[in-house]
Amino acid sequence: MNDVTELKEFARVHAKALQLPAERYDEVLAGITSDEDGAPGSWTAQWSAMAGELEDAGELLPAFLCYTLARFPVVDGPARQAAYRKCRSVFDRWRAGQPDIQRVTASPAGGEVVAWAGGLSAAEPKPVLMVAGGIVSLKEQWAPVTLQATALGMAVVVTELPGVGENTLPYDRESWRMLPALLDAVADRADVSDTYALANSFGGHLALRWAGHDARVRGIVSSGAPVSGFFGDADWLRGVPGITRHTLARLAGAPEGDDDALHKKIADWALTPAELAGLEIPVRYRTSLRDEIIPAGEAAFLQQHVKDLGLNEIDDVHGAPAHVQQTVDWTFGSLLAMRQGLAPS
Repeated sequence: MNDVTELKEFARVHAKALQLPAERYDEVLAGITSDEDGAPGSWTAQWSAMAGELEDAGELLPAFLCYTLARFPVVDGPARQAAYRKCRSVFDRWRAGQPDIQRVTASPAGGEVVAWAGGLSAAEPKPVLMVAGGIVSLKEQWAPVTLQATALGMAVVVTELPGVGENTLPYDRESWRMLPALLDAVADRADVSDTYALANSFGGHLALRWAGHDARVRGIVSSGAPVSGFFGDADWLRGVPGITRHTLARLAGAPEGDDDALHKKIADWALTPAELAGLEIPVRYRTSLRDEIIPAGEAAFLQQHVKDLGLNEIDDVHGAPAHVQQTVDWTFGSLLAMRQGLAPS
């Protein structure tokens, strides 16, 4: 079971990012008393109950977003598995009214990766925006971003990390290969030679490594991504919130509760100075000054080695829950400026 206090702290970050009404998630969080699988008052039971109410009222978008929180942070028992199934079924009902959203699959060695995409067109191929979140993020919760494809003038592809949702790939140092595989899968319906990545948290880590191997990537916008110190510093890892450590261990195939084994598993995932120095693209990175997951030294490491780095610092914790709108504005403003060849603001 997860620590309920930690769950509630993390939930506020995600609920705000998903733009759920504060009164809704405050009501849910107030009623949560445990993380016992499926028990009354438990994490999954409370979020599922709220999701069910919204579903019954025909509010499908907030309903499936609440189901994503019901299975948060990772499917680890029958109750969260049921919540995940409901998330997908309600999402499919919502998607039925969004005909532009298409399912994309790719099968690099080791498994299958799935994405939702908008703006794909064989007749009018557009530049690509690849979107990836962290180790607790389902692709469904970010799928509404695909509705911005027309406004952005891009094809938007939203996916999830290995071991999350439908992604059956192993999570390891080579996981970045899933991103070019997805790009190949849409190459007949998008201008993949002009690709940008919006990749936060652990998704940003994959995107940075991917960019060093694929000239189709023209720029990266990321917030709170682990880069080097997170993977290499065993002492830092031991102090990271339990939800992050336990989820990462489960996805990476390390024994849960054994921080030394987890560190050994991920130590060589760190991006090297040579990898970062080899990037010939703009990178825009937002860092939270009180981040409890990402070491403060990651931003300095990027500054030292990335040629074209735009750094934005904000006084907040991981995910910047107190600055959601500012983060959205900075993210898409950075993407637009990057595409226009403008300097970071």
